Amino acid sequence: MATMTNPIELNELANHFVVIHPLDDVPEVKVDTDSLGPMTMTASVRISLLSLRGYLFLMMILVLYHVLDLAGLFGHHA
Repeated sequence: MATMTNPIELNELANHFVVIHPLDDVPEVKVDTDSLGPMTMTASVRISLLSLRGYLFLMMILVLYHVLDLAGLFGHHA
């Protein structure tokens, strides 16, 4: 036999939320990264990382040139 529920009571139960503080909650299980293994790189990721490496190398060369220029290693120019 089906039980009849009052729609107002059903609506009140649907809007009932329980708030639990994170310090009182059960700790969640963390991902174990030791068992994952190496990730494969796609071609676009490999190209992006190589271009980033080239950009950083170029910036280091420019900084080195600027420092040597400030030290006067390349002579005096206007």
